[in-house]
Amino acid sequence: MPLATCSTLPGASLSRRTASVAFIFLLSACAPAPPATETDEARPNFLFLFADDQRADTIGAWGNPYIETPTLDRLAEAGFSLRANYNLGGRHGAVCQPSRVMVNTGMSYFRVPDDMTGARLLPELLAEQGYTTFGTGKWHNGRESWLRGFQNGTAIFFGGMSDHTRVPLQDRLPDGTLGNDREDGFSSTLFADAVIDFLRGHTGDTPFYAYVAFTAPHDPRQPPLPHRERYYANRPPLPANFAPQHPFVLGDSMVRDEQLAAWPRTEDVVSDQLAEYYGLITHMDEEVGRILDVLDETGHGENTYIIYAADHGLAMGSHGLLGKQSIYEHSQRAPLIVVGPDVPPGESTAFTYLMDIFPTVTALAGVENPEGIDGRDLSTLWRGEQESIRDAIFLAYRDVARSVRDDRFKLIRYPQIDRTQLFDLVADPDELNNLADDGSQAERLEQLTALLETWQARMGDDQPLAVESPRPGEIDMTGAERTVDQWQPDWIVEKYFEGGR
Repeated sequence: MPLATCSTLPGASLSRRTASVAFIFLLSACAPAPPATETDEARPNFLFLFADDQRADTIGAWGNPYIETPTLDRLAEAGFSLRANYNLGGRHGAVCQPSRVMVNTGMSYFRVPDDMTGARLLPELLAEQGYTTFGTGKWHNGRESWLRGFQNGTAIFFGGMSDHTRVPLQDRLPDGTLGNDREDGFSSTLFADAVIDFLRGHTGDTPFYAYVAFTAPHDPRQPPLPHRERYYANRPPLPANFAPQHPFVLGDSMVRDEQLAAWPRTEDVVSDQLAEYYGLITHMDEEVGRILDVLDETGHGENTYIIYAADHGLAMGSHGLLGKQSIYEHSQRAPLIVVGPDVPPGESTAFTYLMDIFPTVTALAGVENPEGIDGRDLSTLWRGEQESIRDAIFLAYRDVARSVRDDRFKLIRYPQIDRTQLFDLVADPDELNNLADDGSQAERLEQLTALLETWQARMGDDQPLAVESPRPGEIDMTGAERTVDQWQPDWIVEKYFEGGR
């Protein structure tokens, strides 16, 4: 369906790709592909736009008056918003890896390794059914799995993060190998340019699946200067659950993400980093706008499902944290919006996971799922066939934390330090008032613990909820020595590390 969009980035060119990349597209078009069928013109296209580290509360249309996201607002207004969407969690600090496993396989990360060996991938399945597949942007799950899934691709970043102005990129070459190594910038613009060129070059003889994985708003928090200055001048408020430190050990107190500001966190530093974070989101929003403009210009919009999502959230000062290595709401809830030919405007608070994207796409494409899928078809929600698709949400992080939530209460269990949290998310959505020691909640704790164990078995998780020798949980990070990572630009190093902030 056509979607009115605007691209507000001053001076943005419609495409910055080189002649050599255009040549790659030309030759790739000659590569063997499954034959078109009589129904190919009726089969829908899919444009999957995937953000990196974007909190669910950073979309204007979802109730944030402090952020400028006109393109995402239009998607939310035109399509169907899944307002209780989650990443299940992660097996290590790079939470984005298992998150992308679940998106691309439709299965719990407990069943599939990070490189997705042995699993059928969504683009791989679609390609076998006559779809033209294209990928650009971040792929944190190995080159072999990418090559299995995508017939075409340019500006591919194999890794977890980089300086946004020096992204190491490769293209898929006509012989099926990866090459044309280079470093370009800015990340969101590069990935938008790549899919724009694909859309302009696609003839429409076959349906397409285009996967655009941004590296924004993942740190380094280095939006273009105008976007940074915009939010320095109009600062978003601190999170309601801002704290100088987290009160106990979470297992990854010194993970790279948490070293981006000194302890205790100060309001000034978190305010600056929030401004920079918002700037990255607004810049990405503008690049998404350019993509959607071209989707309509090329005539593809009428028959294309647009899926917008993020791999997980980010703390950004909430609970004294900066990263995503927890299972609080701010870190594992993620945006998810679907726009398409038969998708009515609206929203749902039904519990959904990112791994639901897989069976939703296959259902819309008329493709049979492989065995072992944990995700559920979301289209039953916007068609009114179901009000919910699961009764609870299960969350997990390493061996550190396990959680289950129902429509009101959330239990978090920390087996390594023998701690429990219980939150009433209706009365306390910011997870500030722990009810675990309230005697009146004893029966509820017992019921939720049983539910948690049921979900562990369902998802293939064998982590015990108690250990023989728990570690001490108390911690004070004040003055802890930090190490700057290799990807931070000079101005961030000077501002947040050399200056002691």
